[in-house]
Amino acid sequence: MKRLGSVQRKMPCVFVTEVKEEPSAKREHQPFKVLATETISHKALDADIYSAIPTEKVDGTCCYVTTYKDQPYLWARLDRKPNKQAEKRFKNFLHSKENPKEFFWNVEEDFKPAPECWIPAKEIEQINGNPVPDENGHIPGWVPVEKNNKQYCWHSSVVNYEFEIALVLKHHPDDSGLLEISAVPLSDLLEQTLELIGTNINGNPYGLGSKKHPLHLLIPHGAFQVRNLPSLKHNDLLSWFEGCKEGKIEGIVWHCSDGCLIKTCLFDFSQVHRHHLGLCWPIPDTYMNSKPVIINMNLNKCDSTFDIREPGGQRSKGASLCQEIST
Repeated sequence: MKRLGSVQRKMPCVFVTEVKEEPSAKREHQPFKVLATETISHKALDADIYSAIPTEKVDGTCCYVTTYKDQPYLWARLDRKPNKQAEKRFKNFLHSKENPKEFFWNVEEDFKPAPECWIPAKEIEQINGNPVPDENGHIPGWVPVEKNNKQYCWHSSVVNYEFEIALVLKHHPDDSGLLEISAVPLSDLLEQTLELIGTNINGNPYGLGSKKHPLHLLIPHGAFQVRNLPSLKHNDLLSWFEGCKEGKIEGIVWHCSDGCLIKTCLFDFSQVHRHHLGLCWPIPDTYMNSKPVIINMNLNKCDSTFDIREPGGQRSKGASLCQEIST
């Protein structure tokens, strides 16, 4: 499968959405839901959604690989957020206006200071050299994952800067029905975005590892192409997510031919999730967990770097991701 788009900005939904005055099933104390209508958005149509490549939306935290200290480095997602005064102004504005893009931000004064090494995400709008906050009042960006930074210890567990490698999960190159965990050179991942999943990420929806034996992996965005997707109709997609084995995923990201990324409206207004179709997430027995997995390592180089074992101490060779690698 060819390398697909890098996620550097908020992705629009494939359907037009509407707000329903009903308690959210996803967020406690949120008195409304954001649901998909049956109308495909103009942005999706303009991006030629019908010719796009659908891929699985993986539930983790977004990462980025780019150069730092003259070598390939893993970067963690860190959004700059407004200070209390600016946030209060923004919320008051939202209550009185419909379009958050009309709000005036003073980026230099309204936002909390970022770490010196912070960089804004690519493709976000800029005015006079300053990044423009998104509709939630955040400025998406990245910080390098330093080896001894406790805040990003789970990010650190999937990289080794001495060997310049990362622990990556993707399809086996010769068998799309088989998953493979391997140590990939960070140089091969340069300028890509990836999803970090595992024991201590987002409630661990894939059931990986355990408190005693945590397990974390990186998945390149676009790595899991969705096969046999139904027509791009609200009811057909709903039936597919509810009734098909392949539909036991968090959502879908369409990679368009012009590099544009369109996610299905299966999350909420800031992300994409099954909740936009009134479906639950997480769910038991995800599609990812149903696939067998092998570990392909150069053990002479990586044995002490990434120690992945079954509960009995034997190395996993061909069992399912959930059953044999989790402990």
